[in-house]
Amino acid sequence: MKIYTKTGDKGDTGLIDGSRISKADLRIIAYGEVDEANSHIGLIISNIEKNSIFDDVKKILLNVQQDLFVLGAELANPNTLKDDNMLVKREMISTIEKYIDNFEFELAPISNFILPGGSIESSLLHICRTVVRRAETSAVALAKEQKINQEILTYLNRISDLFFVLARLTNKRQKRNDIPWKLNSDSSRFK
Repeated sequence: MKIYTKTGDKGDTGLIDGSRISKADLRIIAYGEVDEANSHIGLIISNIEKNSIFDDVKKILLNVQQDLFVLGAELANPNTLKDDNMLVKREMISTIEKYIDNFEFELAPISNFILPGGSIESSLLHICRTVVRRAETSAVALAKEQKINQEILTYLNRISDLFFVLARLTNKRQKRNDIPWKLNSDSSRFK
């Protein structure tokens, strides 16, 4: 089978139900951004896989990648609500919440805003967090126009929280400090 089909050369693409829509449709944008987030997770895994202090993080990220593939497939099928065949389930969100709760025990409480950075791993996790936030925004826009499974929105919101916690965790495990945001005393732009 060839990788190119030429069916999308004029700016439309096929959905799982066989219908064709514009590549600029909010549905395509939403699952494209989910795919982008999944690719960033792959980059993170590639950067942490040789460091055993991140074995638990790697396992979770691999699970999130599987979830995002399912979530993208649901976004690519406009009939999941009609068929009562929703793929993103509340249990997936509960699992993410457990991960967050467990890792927060390892972290000091946060008392100020932090800037992305510290270690490479933390920085990559913050990038993934922001890509997920963008995917969530696109999914919210889609949900305002078309009915979608609301668990998709909750899941995306929750994994952006997970990536924030993991970014802090990777810094801590490498004995790197989070970078606190500070209002510069020379910041006339805020006056």
